[in-house]
Amino acid sequence: MGPRKKARRKAKAQPSAPAVAAAPELVELRRRIDGLDAEIVRLINERAKCAGRIGELKRAQGAPVFVPAREKAVYDRVQALNKGPLPAEAMKAIYREIMSGSLALERCPRVAYLGPDGTFSHKAARGKFGSSVEYHPASSFRDVFLAVSRGHADYGVIPVENSTDGGVNPAMDCFMETRLKICSEIFIPVHQNLLSRSARGAIRTIYSRPEVFGQCRQWLGANFPEAALQDSASTMAAAERAAREPGAAAIGPDTAAEACGLAILEEAIEDNPENVTRFVVISRDAAEPTGRDKTSLMFSISDAPGALLGMLSPFSKRRINLTRIESRPSKKKAWDYYFFVDLEGHIKTPAVEAAIKELSGRCRHLAVLGSYPAAEV
Repeated sequence: MGPRKKARRKAKAQPSAPAVAAAPELVELRRRIDGLDAEIVRLINERAKCAGRIGELKRAQGAPVFVPAREKAVYDRVQALNKGPLPAEAMKAIYREIMSGSLALERCPRVAYLGPDGTFSHKAARGKFGSSVEYHPASSFRDVFLAVSRGHADYGVIPVENSTDGGVNPAMDCFMETRLKICSEIFIPVHQNLLSRSARGAIRTIYSRPEVFGQCRQWLGANFPEAALQDSASTMAAAERAAREPGAAAIGPDTAAEACGLAILEEAIEDNPENVTRFVVISRDAAEPTGRDKTSLMFSISDAPGALLGMLSPFSKRRINLTRIESRPSKKKAWDYYFFVDLEGHIKTPAVEAAIKELSGRCRHLAVLGSYPAAEV
């Protein structure tokens, strides 16, 4: 061994002077962290006691456990107080779990979602309510609505819109059959993956939700133009099917691959890299105004020239911004449609209230699906 290598080994074997000098500071910093942890734990439990008392007052008044307006106010205040170095999303994640535990102390909410575990709906539900509530997977959109309507669940989480493929039709159909309210919304980025136990060249059938196929239409046309595309109730159901069938694949999240023992053959195959899905929380209770809200409506109109334009004029003349409008067949009569509209503002604000009142006098049927805090995309 040459003298240079020996010198390097000798240098590595001996601790550097700065490391020795920093040892007392390291001990002191860890001592401070231990003290801060003790204070943080004490304060979190003090906060939890307050939350528990709030739960008692809510039960006495018959008030809902989850209050979207209060949730937004807490997040906004925490964001304003946070001066770093922790980023805003990290602080929000910490408070999500603190509030999730507090909700469980008040009365553990039951949340239904389009299951099974590992679906994007499951991810959205956990992102909203944290890990301390009861989660109940449902096999269909209708089952989520029924669980909330019948009181088997306090809240339901469903996808309603995708930035690439538009509205989720089964969700809109369920709104035509229920009186539940939207009380909150969630946006999550969605990355789709090709999952299979078979080699890529052996794939003949691909399973997923219809909306997922829409999000990956160009990629599928370029890579699997001959494959049979089969609809599934959920991305997890698609993964389970692919796991059982040779020559089959599924499109879904990486969590589905892990749960079903599938390989991820291709990652992020969605056509739009900015692919985002909007989920809503449905409840039997309405949400209070926050100052930055959104309202969702459903209405039907008479089949007459200019009828739809007349429906929109109450909002136009009050300068109320419409952020979404879609239509669905009523399924009661040929060429009879329901329109779904999202607009900025809460129904309790005078302009929105007046516009909806005017609209109700012009259409055959109108339902306010909910006013709720507008989420950040």
